Amino acid sequence: MSVSVLVAAPLPRAFDYRVPDGMAGVDGGISPLASGTVVVVPLGRREVVGVVWGPGSDDVAPGRLKDIVAVLDLPRLTRSFRAFIDWVARYVMAPPGSVLRLAIGSPALMDPPRPITLYALPEESPSPDGEASDVGGVRLTAARRRVLTAAAGLPPLTASDLAAEAGVGAGVIKSLADHGLLQRLVRTPQSAVEGPPTDLPPGPELGPDQQACADALVEAVRRRPDPASADNAGAEDEAGFQPFVLDGVTGSGKTEVYFEAIAEAVRQGRQALVLLPEIALSTQWLERFRHRFGFDPRAWHSEVTSARRRETWRAAAAGTASVVVGARSALFLPLPKLGLIVVDEEHDGAFKQEDGVVYNARDMAVVRAKMVGCPVVLASATPSLETLGNARAGRYRHLVLPDRHGQAVLPHVETVDLRRDRPPRGRFIAPGVVDAIRETMAREEQAMIFLNRRGYAPLTLCSACGHRLECPNCTAWLVEHRLSGRLMCHHCGHSSRLPPKCESCGAEESFVPCGPGVERIAEEVADLFPDARSIIMASDVIHTAAQAADMIARVQSRDVDLVIGTQLVAKGHNFPLLSLVVVVDSDIGFEGGDFRAFERTYQLLSQVGGRSGRAETSGTVLLQTRAPEHPVIAALTSGDRDGFRDDLLEERRRHGLPPFTRMAAVIVSGPDAATADRVARDLGRTAPAGDPAVSVVGPAPAPLALLRGRHRRRLLMTADRRVPIQQVLNDWIGKVSVPASVKVTVDVDPYSFM
Repeated sequence: MSVSVLVAAPLPRAFDYRVPDGMAGVDGGISPLASGTVVVVPLGRREVVGVVWGPGSDDVAPGRLKDIVAVLDLPRLTRSFRAFIDWVARYVMAPPGSVLRLAIGSPALMDPPRPITLYALPEESPSPDGEASDVGGVRLTAARRRVLTAAAGLPPLTASDLAAEAGVGAGVIKSLADHGLLQRLVRTPQSAVEGPPTDLPPGPELGPDQQACADALVEAVRRRPDPASADNAGAEDEAGFQPFVLDGVTGSGKTEVYFEAIAEAVRQGRQALVLLPEIALSTQWLERFRHRFGFDPRAWHSEVTSARRRETWRAAAAGTASVVVGARSALFLPLPKLGLIVVDEEHDGAFKQEDGVVYNARDMAVVRAKMVGCPVVLASATPSLETLGNARAGRYRHLVLPDRHGQAVLPHVETVDLRRDRPPRGRFIAPGVVDAIRETMAREEQAMIFLNRRGYAPLTLCSACGHRLECPNCTAWLVEHRLSGRLMCHHCGHSSRLPPKCESCGAEESFVPCGPGVERIAEEVADLFPDARSIIMASDVIHTAAQAADMIARVQSRDVDLVIGTQLVAKGHNFPLLSLVVVVDSDIGFEGGDFRAFERTYQLLSQVGGRSGRAETSGTVLLQTRAPEHPVIAALTSGDRDGFRDDLLEERRRHGLPPFTRMAAVIVSGPDAATADRVARDLGRTAPAGDPAVSVVGPAPAPLALLRGRHRRRLLMTADRRVPIQQVLNDWIGKVSVPASVKVTVDVDPYSFM
């Protein structure tokens, strides 16, 4: 008997393997090696993990088939999950094995939990008598006596735990076990049974708009049909599929609304998956979840330890993890009882994976929900135009929360025209803004200064000849980070010290910083407000979720007067005492040739401005700008969110841009510029022609023409939405001979154009 096995490796298809006589699946072998069984198979000279994808094809002679090595004691992957992996692979044009590797790629996930050794008193253990100097011929020291006394009243413990109870070192425990006075017990740790309380605590009282939205979501969760079996035999049953756009202004209580849907899924014994764009965002979210539900969800992101990841993966695959929250990679967890997916801050670019398998977790979440047959909620205060386009076309149900929750009101937004209110030379905060910050602190309220630039200065040049310090590996300027004393490339991570003299003209100590980063703004703040307690919140300062939690706690406990931050501060944080937000450079995102530039800038500034006035204190947002008449600035100051979005959608329609068309980028990269150019030219010459529904522009050097030492060229395809763009791309790229040193990457639905 043979089966088709897809291995977690970048291979384009599944391969046939022979099932050895007597080998059966983990279910006892009712049907030997049913589809979805996780196995170990030989691949070349190594053994790899794979999944049975179906019956063998009989195309290979039985004598040439290799045997499956082992069946792993893991839950089978459901049919809907396997179909999802196949669909993603076809859509993003990646090898199916590469997509499977997103789900089971880490070998540590497959390992069984490591046995642990516990120590306890033997059942018939002689107890130390009074001041006896030995027990059973073993000399008793004071430390050994304390251990035996402590162990008498405790269950079996690890050596470190028992040592801590007795106030001794772990060596004392092991010595007693060697002498037979303690018993070693080897146990396999059992994952904690998830089971949330059967009676979930009630949620907070919702406002009328919130309640109406929550009722719609809860009803959709209830309509989710029950899986026909543990293997989800009813895969691709779309009866319960319903996509929602939860569109609410900042502070409107979107989280509490979709918490009601999560509660309903948990009550019905189903699993809920919540995707968040940033790890730093998870701390406050987890606290709110714990307060609302009384238990902790399973967390899945890069900071989770290997042991915890293994435990979470197994709990998810077994269906015992009732709620999982994580970054975009959590979308590829096997969840056999999936009853709800939530994508919070759905507009955020962090949901787009740019390396390896290139995919957008927001869009793939909708696909997975459709295949499972469950609701999916896309929540945001500034939904993407793609999502709004789907809502207006009737494909998504649009739920709106137009007002802030409770007594809070939206902040008042004003512009500060830098052409009239000029900062002094060498400064970047306008005099009028300085006065506003001073007045805010005098009222014992908090202020935030926002600049979406990390480091001290984005550019360093020689004052003698104008030479600019550039990354040797990328087409990018080196950014000065004065706190660490380094020049850094934000694309490849290259780091160096400031050179003592200019390599171009030889001038010594001639380098000067140009423009501000948050470190330079912090320096200016320290000079302007010497008594203010300020912190910097940026990704090069905050490296872990714990550090983020500490900073957020300091702001909330009023240990901070001024927060200086990059886009990290716009990620859904709630600072009740924050009443003033200052945007140092509101025009920073208007350039660059990206057709989403206006949309992204509006989203970012709207989100960061929404941090102010979220409680009883009214909020103010000051936008420093040299273009107060710009449509983005005008939309923010007028509050005409819907009108601005309508204008952007109409402009996209006129110019034939997404969401009204399909788009794909083809990126050619290689270590040699001439070879990359040749492949790019060949692609340009063989590009689809003659079909008015398809157009290709390029090749041209990418804005980052050199990235991590590889030269990059780009071509961009735009097509009518009815065109099977993957088929067109496959036919096109297949005509060109590509040397091994050159990589051709396809990005369907590109988000970044760098």
